Amino acid sequence: MVGEENCLLSEITIAELKYGIENSIHKEKNRRNIEAFIAKFHILPIFPVLDVYAKEKARLKTKGMMLDDFDLLIGTTAILNNLTLVTKNTNDFDRLDGIVIEDWTSY
Repeated sequence: MVGEENCLLSEITIAELKYGIENSIHKEKNRRNIEAFIAKFHILPIFPVLDVYAKEKARLKTKGMMLDDFDLLIGTTAILNNLTLVTKNTNDFDRLDGIVIEDWTSY
């Protein structure tokens, strides 16, 4: 078991969660639940990732393999920090150089 203390969140993941709240029917309930969830984890900032993001975005563009900016920021955050990215969306992220991915939904 990995344990919550070994799991991290990108600031971009938090932005996506907050966007989901604003598009939900039960905003206040979901806001409380998401804030409690976020509080369990260390948050990784995106500023240190921006150079890696820019290089990887340019590389993907030349290969015609573009990736959504938020996904690219999340993936390059994992790469820069030598972390394993846990996602069900392995098909998009596997095009990133140096990414290590695990899909925990298949266990």
